[in-house]
Amino acid sequence: MSRDVKKVVLAYSGGLDTSVILKWLQTTYNCEVVTFTADLGQGEELEPARKKAELLGIKPENIFIEDVREEFVRDYVFPMFRANAVYEGQYLLGTSIARPLIAKKQIEIARKVGADAVSHGATGKGNDQVRFELAYYALEPEIKVIAPWREWDLTSRTRLLEFAETHQIPIAKDKRGEAPFSVDANLLHSSSEGKVLEDPADEAPEYVYQRTISPEAAPDVATTITIAFEKGDPIAIDGVALSPATLLAKLNELGKANGIGRLDLVENRFVGMKSRGIYETPGGSILLVAHRGIESITLDRGAAHLKDELMPRYAEMIYNGFWFAPEREMLQAAIDHSQHYVTGEVTLKLYKGNVSVIGRTSPYSLYNQDLVTFEEGAVAYDHRDAAGFIKLNALRLRTYGARARKAG
Repeated sequence: MSRDVKKVVLAYSGGLDTSVILKWLQTTYNCEVVTFTADLGQGEELEPARKKAELLGIKPENIFIEDVREEFVRDYVFPMFRANAVYEGQYLLGTSIARPLIAKKQIEIARKVGADAVSHGATGKGNDQVRFELAYYALEPEIKVIAPWREWDLTSRTRLLEFAETHQIPIAKDKRGEAPFSVDANLLHSSSEGKVLEDPADEAPEYVYQRTISPEAAPDVATTITIAFEKGDPIAIDGVALSPATLLAKLNELGKANGIGRLDLVENRFVGMKSRGIYETPGGSILLVAHRGIESITLDRGAAHLKDELMPRYAEMIYNGFWFAPEREMLQAAIDHSQHYVTGEVTLKLYKGNVSVIGRTSPYSLYNQDLVTFEEGAVAYDHRDAAGFIKLNALRLRTYGARARKAG
């Protein structure tokens, strides 16, 4: 393990773990540390991170705090939702999609300040270490990566707290005890894992939920909203145009109030183990249903079905950390091409944890009422044509059936 590092850019939250990492980098590598803190809509005040970094000896010019909410939603969340990406049939990839943006910003800062290394606070058991580091190497192939959790001997909460006290790192009172579970949050979702959640047989306590009220506590009256789309991206709610981050925040409010977006999932991590997590994605859950609603009238069947075939692979790429890989970019180009006519409005009913499409309209709709009506339509459609269509499709089945009868 080389200690030849002069300056490192650390993904820094200001919490206990990354504060310990900051001091550990200084003492172990004897290097200059630059901190980067991203406002991804996690709902926490970020200025304390600046003060804590200064307290730990970081020069003011080496402390970077950036509001990346609009970039996060516009350039990462929305492209992913154009694909209707869902990992293992349920997970809306809220943590996964944030990592490439953080990594990208770290690399940009490393170039700006002349750093030769980057560092993160992901553990050696999780997916995030893979996501961060694949992004680092894709963007800066020769960068040095320091992953403290894979190097140090601070393998317990007690050891972490001892290190913090030895190096005079402030510890919040609620951090002295064993944390009941760990939380990661951004504008798209919150995820909770570990401790009280580790046994998948036990129901998650209500206090775990951060972003939603329970469906049982939601109003007895449905909320109806209309979302406008343009080329696959949502642009307005109930006729009010909103920026990407503002729109997702509004959907989060609506989802929270109606108990929408809770998920209790046992998933397959890329590193090989199963893990149980509690995910809350209120706005994203609404957006997924709405996007599929507008696609239902604007996408051709072949394009729609091909998208659904490609989607699990695309979702797996994001989950596994391959956002900057050429195969993800290739798929994104195909997905974005499919969205050219995905424009219009979808009306939804939100009620006690459920999202239902109750109306959809588009200037580019492929839905033709004259074709599907049970009444006599204005468009020529000869019912007798179906007989030949069915016989041609049945030809191989009849041949197969005849062989089975002959053999049996």
